[in-house]
Amino acid sequence: MDIFLRAFRTFIAFHLLFSYSLVDALGLDLRSTDSIKSTSRTLAESAIKYYDGNKPGGTPGMLPAVGEFNWWEAGALFGQMVEYWYYTGDNTYNDITKQALLFQAGPDHNYEPENQTRTEGNDDQAFWAFAAMSAAEMKFPNPDPKQPQWLALAQAVFNRQAGRWDSKHCGGGLRWQFNPLNNGFMEKNTISNGCFFQLAARLARYTKNETYADWATKTYEWMVQSPLISNKTYEVYDGFSFTEEKCNTQPGPVQWSYNIGTMIAGTAFMYNHTNGDPKWKERLSGYLNNAQKVFFPEQYGGKTMVEYACEGQGNCNKDQRSFKAYLARWLAVAAQLAPYTQSQIMPWLQTSATSAVKVCSGGPPGGVVCGRKWYVDQDDGTRDIGNQMTAMSVVQANLIKNVPSLADHKTGTSTGDASAGNGNRGKPTSADILATRKITTGDKIGAWLLTTLMVLVTLGWVAFLLSDRDNWDWIHIAYGGSTSHHWYGR
Repeated sequence: MDIFLRAFRTFIAFHLLFSYSLVDALGLDLRSTDSIKSTSRTLAESAIKYYDGNKPGGTPGMLPAVGEFNWWEAGALFGQMVEYWYYTGDNTYNDITKQALLFQAGPDHNYEPENQTRTEGNDDQAFWAFAAMSAAEMKFPNPDPKQPQWLALAQAVFNRQAGRWDSKHCGGGLRWQFNPLNNGFMEKNTISNGCFFQLAARLARYTKNETYADWATKTYEWMVQSPLISNKTYEVYDGFSFTEEKCNTQPGPVQWSYNIGTMIAGTAFMYNHTNGDPKWKERLSGYLNNAQKVFFPEQYGGKTMVEYACEGQGNCNKDQRSFKAYLARWLAVAAQLAPYTQSQIMPWLQTSATSAVKVCSGGPPGGVVCGRKWYVDQDDGTRDIGNQMTAMSVVQANLIKNVPSLADHKTGTSTGDASAGNGNRGKPTSADILATRKITTGDKIGAWLLTTLMVLVTLGWVAFLLSDRDNWDWIHIAYGGSTSHHWYGR
C-alpha cells in the first residue's frame, strides 16, 4: 500500500509541476484552445491600444507619436490582426484592419502612399503586401468590389519590386531603398530581398503561376551567392553596401530573427508549392537548425526565443523590439505548410509563449503590459508596441493546428490582377522616374543654369542685407544667435 501511495503522490507532484508550466498569471493554458484564444484576445487588445488612426483626426493605418518611420511596423501590426481573426474567429478589429490596409494602399493601390516617398523602402512596402497576402490566404472578409482586392494588392507590390531588380550592381537583387534620395539606396539587404523571395513564393503557391516560382528561385539563388547568406551553414546576415564600381563583400556580422524568419517562411511556401521538393526541404531544415542555435540558445533552455543581438545588452531599437513577432508568425506557417517541422517548431512556440506571458502584468481596467526578455522570470519594465506584438504573436501562433489550411486560387475568394501595380493613374511614381529616367545633356545644361541663377540671387540678397548694418542683428537671430552678444563688433 505504501508503494502505491508514494507512486500516487509522485504522479500528483509531476502533474502539478507540468500544469504550472502551462498555466500562468494571465491564465494561459496551452492544453486549452479556449485559453489560448482568451489570452490572445487580451494581448490583441493591449497591442491595438497603441493605435489611434481610426479616431477623429487620425490617419488610418498610421501609428502615433513615432511618426512616418514606423509605417512598416503598422503594416506588420495589421497583418498580425488579420492573423488574429484567422486564429480566433474574433472580428472585433476587422473593420479598422480593413480600413488601414485599404487606406495605406495609396492612390495607385500598390502601397506607395505619397506621404511615405521619403522614407519607404522595399522592405517597408513588403510588410504591407504580406498583410494583404495573408488576407487572401486566410480568407479575411473581402473589400467592397469597387475597392482594391487583397490578392491584387499583393500582386501590385510584387510587380513594382520585380521592376526594380538591379542586375547592374552585384549581379542582381533589390536595393534596400528604391528612392535614390533615401539613405540605403546604395545598399542591398536581406530583409528586402528575403521579403521579395517570400512574396513570390506565396504568390506561386496561391496562384500556381510558375512565373512567381521562377522569381522566388532566382531571388533565392542570388541571395545565397551574395554576402547575405551562407549556403553551407544557413547563417543569415543583414546587408552590404556597394558603389558603382564594386560590391562590399563583407556583410554586417549580426543575425536578426526577422531575417531568418522570412527565409524560413519563403522556403516553407516553396516546399509546399513543389509538393515537398527535397531541395526546398533541405533549405528549410537548414534555416531551422540555424535558428535553433542562434535564437533558441541552450544558454536559456533551448526553446525560448531570444533576440540575442540586442536583448542582453538592453539596446534594441524600436524596429528590433518587434522582430520576434515575425519569426513566431513565420515559424507557425512553416509548421502548417511543412508538417515534418512540427516536432521541432511547436516546442519553441509553446515554451516561448509560456515564457512571454510570465513577463506580462496588469489587467482591467488599465490593460496588460509585457516586458521584452522572455528568458527571465520577471518583467524587465520595458514598454512599447513591439513588446505587445511579440507576446501576442507567439501566443496565437500556438493555434496553428486548429485553423484551416491557407487558401489558394481554388479555395480562396480574393480577386487577383496579374498586371496590377500602377493603379488608376497608370504611371510610375516620382521616385521611380528618378530611379529609371536617363539624364540627358539638356538636363545637365538646365541644371547648371538653374544652379547658377540660384547662386547669383542668393549672393545679391546677402549683399543687400549686409549693406545695412541694421539687418545684421536680424541675420544673427535668424541663425540662432542673440543680439546681446554683439558678435559683429558694433
